Amino acid sequence: MCTRLQCPTTWTWRTLRRDPRRVEFFQGTLETTSEIETVRIFDTTLRDGEQSPRTSFSYDEKREIAALLDAMGTHVIEAGFPVNSDAEFEAVRDIADASRTTTCGLARVVDKDVEAALDSGVDMVHVFVSTSDVQLQDSMHASREEAVERAVKSVRRVKDAGVECMFSPMDATRTEKAFLFEVIEAVSQEDVDWINIPDTCGVCTPTRMANLIGEIVEVTDASIDVHAHDDFGLATANAMAGFEAGATQAQVSVNGIGERAGNAAYEEVVMSAESLYGVDTGIETQRITELSRVVEAASDIPVPQNKPVVGRNAFSHESGIHAAGVLENASTFEPGVMTPEMVGASREFVLGKHTGTHSVRKRLSDAGYEPTDAQVREITRRVKDYGAEKQRVTMTELERFADEVGVDHVDEEEEEVRA
Repeated sequence: MCTRLQCPTTWTWRTLRRDPRRVEFFQGTLETTSEIETVRIFDTTLRDGEQSPRTSFSYDEKREIAALLDAMGTHVIEAGFPVNSDAEFEAVRDIADASRTTTCGLARVVDKDVEAALDSGVDMVHVFVSTSDVQLQDSMHASREEAVERAVKSVRRVKDAGVECMFSPMDATRTEKAFLFEVIEAVSQEDVDWINIPDTCGVCTPTRMANLIGEIVEVTDASIDVHAHDDFGLATANAMAGFEAGATQAQVSVNGIGERAGNAAYEEVVMSAESLYGVDTGIETQRITELSRVVEAASDIPVPQNKPVVGRNAFSHESGIHAAGVLENASTFEPGVMTPEMVGASREFVLGKHTGTHSVRKRLSDAGYEPTDAQVREITRRVKDYGAEKQRVTMTELERFADEVGVDHVDEEEEEVRA
């Protein structure tokens, strides 16, 4: 019998409940969208994400995040590191019991780690060992030969238990290539299901990642997964480069949280695949903003205003030229292939120093005012002056300006009479 991971066609989230994707491809860089055929999402928010400095999820927070990831159709949920503590084991076990999607537990190439992961009841065990010389010598204090031996033994134990196995050569992108391939070939002989290529210290570049993955797919029959860190801001680009070169899955975390600068962001990878490459991931993208806010609250890591996809400025406009264009046609100054509705967000027109008359007229109209052209110009001048003093222009200030200028206001009773 195949597992849910091996037979994803047994159920798909887009067929269960998914509105048609609203995607309009433009000329230019988006004319070709066929570089990638399959994008699977391995979420590690509950494991690597929780390893963010000063971050700790409670049991209830882990269950809430896992349930939302599951409901959205995430392909794999790495629920945690079962051997870490009794509380961690309990959370991983309960998430595995409650989830319909594939769940995964992490394990070092150590017997007690592997047994704890198997005992937790996850669908997949993710075993890892350092392969770069610097980590082998100064972290693991082991030889290359010992690393290979432990890796093979751990993969064999997981496979003998009838459980899906993923193997990671940790710090792969700083590992001598010949040795990296030696380790991959050794675990491949044990019929490992997945080879994950981790850019553990975030030093890879998209071209180098693509070249590496392109070579690895030639030496193993296992499916390829990539794990990119964001130390140089290249994590999402490296994940997408991995897909272009033949990887079928990427490890991500919501809001990009994780060790040091974090991981490739769930929302960025999913929406890049959907909107830039035209790939149907099966993810319920309309809940991405909701997911981001849940993780933001649980992790206590604020989402930057300018964060792609889920930042509060992602679909906000202040510049007069931009706002005027978006009011006419949103695709003028937004990607066009990604709308706020696609990720469960909303568009906002912000009032401030750069505001133009179109935004002011719309906000006044929405508030029930009927300004003349001259009044709009005067109120816009006041908005710009107020914003130039680094003051936030709220609706309270806008309505005050409108009242001071003498703009007519239509109340609800008048509107009903007109109707």
